[in-house]
Amino acid sequence: MKKFTAEVQVKSAKRLECFIADSDALIKEAQILRYRVFAKEMGAKLKSESEGLDHDEVDEYCDHLIAYDNVNQQIVGYTRLLTQYQAERLGRFYSQGEFNLDQVLALPGRFLEIGRTCVDPDYRGGAVLTTLWSALVEYALKGQFNYLLGCASITPGPSGFAVDAVYRNIDAKNIAPASIQVTPSIPVPSALRCNRDESGIPPLLKAYLRFGALICGEPCWDEDFNCMDLFVLLPLDQLQERYSKHYMRDYQASNEIENTAAL
Repeated sequence: MKKFTAEVQVKSAKRLECFIADSDALIKEAQILRYRVFAKEMGAKLKSESEGLDHDEVDEYCDHLIAYDNVNQQIVGYTRLLTQYQAERLGRFYSQGEFNLDQVLALPGRFLEIGRTCVDPDYRGGAVLTTLWSALVEYALKGQFNYLLGCASITPGPSGFAVDAVYRNIDAKNIAPASIQVTPSIPVPSALRCNRDESGIPPLLKAYLRFGALICGEPCWDEDFNCMDLFVLLPLDQLQERYSKHYMRDYQASNEIENTAAL
């Protein structure tokens, strides 16, 4: 498997390192982290639950980007990368299991799908997610991809899924035009919707929106993961400048905090 190590972390952080998992042992450790977060913490119903792992057929085709704590010697963050070439070998993007992407995939250019993003509960607070995002952007820019795509998951609040409230909190410039709207295979049922804004916008989705990501239509209800998924499309044509000027400043600041924290 091709080795990819984010140059940004070499320059600014010694404790946290991001790279593509290059062994079966690292991939298995990442799948255990996914299981802990999605099954044990979020209550997802996984087909591989009896194994104590979260894995599916996509894992055999994708790159596994991990954030690694060199002090405690463990994987503390993860995201899954599926290139357009890998998706063609698989026969689909993962998101196509939840949405009709015909209008999106008709756009000219190359696509990179991200998914299964998670952070160890003991490491939440900014630095790990920021490190993952920095490495992800570097991977995408070096690979000359034109778009990032994927599903942003939002868990329900006590009263249900605040679909309308989520859209009220998203700026109009982040709503995709009708020409690239997607259709969910299973819309969020009316009985599960509520008007209260109880969940808020997850940090990862906030990061996407800051960089100009588009929300492409109504969410899909993922019963197995007990969440609603928004399809997100992020054009990468202007990301280089935003990434270098804005996000790297946040990256360096958050890693200074992380490196002084006692875990």
